[in-house]
Amino acid sequence: MKILVCISHVPDTTSKINFTENDTKFDTNGVQFVINPNDEFGLTRAMWFKEKQGDTVDIINVGGPETEPTLRKALAIGADTAIRINTEALDGFQVAKELSAVAKEGNYDLIIAGRESIDYNGGMVPGMLASLLGASFVNTCIGLEVDGDTATAVREIDGGKETVTAKLPLVVGGQKGIVEESDLRIPNMRGIMMARKKPLEVKEPQGASTETSAVSFEKPAPKGDVKLISPDNLDELIDLLHNEAKAI
Repeated sequence: MKILVCISHVPDTTSKINFTENDTKFDTNGVQFVINPNDEFGLTRAMWFKEKQGDTVDIINVGGPETEPTLRKALAIGADTAIRINTEALDGFQVAKELSAVAKEGNYDLIIAGRESIDYNGGMVPGMLASLLGASFVNTCIGLEVDGDTATAVREIDGGKETVTAKLPLVVGGQKGIVEESDLRIPNMRGIMMARKKPLEVKEPQGASTETSAVSFEKPAPKGDVKLISPDNLDELIDLLHNEAKAI
């Protein structure tokens, strides 16, 4: 089975976020980037298939040269080959269109993407990719097994979970649960050294158009000062909760 894992290059959640050009562009200065967590869960599941069944695992990203360290980390985790589509990721449709061209060429059986990236939280790419490929699609996936040409997936639904089957080729929008957090792998020295020698192919983009654009960004309002209330002054606490916090 040929597996393709989509890797987003996203800011670490501990990074301080700022915007430039009148709040229309994300300021990358001083920001640490990592593998999108939902993608990392999917990559770990792909590695499980590789080790159990001898499958091949390729990773793919839409982005410039600055994303290559993130791809190298994914290679160090155990992926076989990396592909970087040499263009900036601008919106969900453009990314899905660029990914679909490479996926068609590679004739992959299973494509695993995170259900959303933690930077823009669009959640659009996996579904669009499946549609462009004419493949089956399961989103919010928290369990995945493959037997021959049939996949059995468990996905989250309102109030519970649902088990579905689908024929390959299949696109999956994965998240925590497809593997557990304790199953995630930290690259060891051997993996890091091997990753340096693994192929990282740069493909030129198809020139896919964008359908949306960000007009502006706005950071949350700063949190107010903390008010400390004496444990003996319950009347003041109730008054603040009722009239100021609107909590009761």
